[in-house]
Amino acid sequence: MAQKAEAPAGGEHEIEVRIAGQLARLRAERGWSLDELAERTGISRASLSRLERAELSPTAAILGRLCGVYGWTLSRLMAEAEARPPSLVLASEQAQWKDPESGYRRRIVSPPAPGLRGELVEVHMPVGASVTFDTSPVAGLEHHLWMLEGSLTVEVERAVFRLRAGDCLRYLLAGPIHFQGTGKREARYLVAIVQP
Repeated sequence: MAQKAEAPAGGEHEIEVRIAGQLARLRAERGWSLDELAERTGISRASLSRLERAELSPTAAILGRLCGVYGWTLSRLMAEAEARPPSLVLASEQAQWKDPESGYRRRIVSPPAPGLRGELVEVHMPVGASVTFDTSPVAGLEHHLWMLEGSLTVEVERAVFRLRAGDCLRYLLAGPIHFQGTGKREARYLVAIVQP
């Protein structure tokens, strides 16, 4: 497993503290020990413990594995980690998260709400960076990926798609997916996610 970054300190990382709390609640709701969760995810018990105490910044791959065993999307995890569910979220208040491993940045555009079925997420993928999610957190998630800037290669269940600004890719997510920033500048895209 790739090395994980230490959790940064300070008020700017409140979202990571809230995500850590949500991860601890999800495990407790299922009555799983840290050892059981480690066995289900392949993430060490020590790392899981540090994640739940916000002492370790999770990578996109780690959050993907955890969301997979809980049956949640990453967007839902971030949205429900918010303190209150407003109908309007100003751009300056939208939850943002950065993968410490790849530099991949994710901003939740949709206002958070319990039982969220549709989500809109903005992603920035640095040139040459890549992120892989081993499994879909919810089988049959419908994604509409709309490229805004740059270029991106997406591999969905062994099918490879090369996207440029203006292109839109629709797919149902059931297995692994891989994103690779290509081209000469950062890729920026929107993903509309619809739960089955």
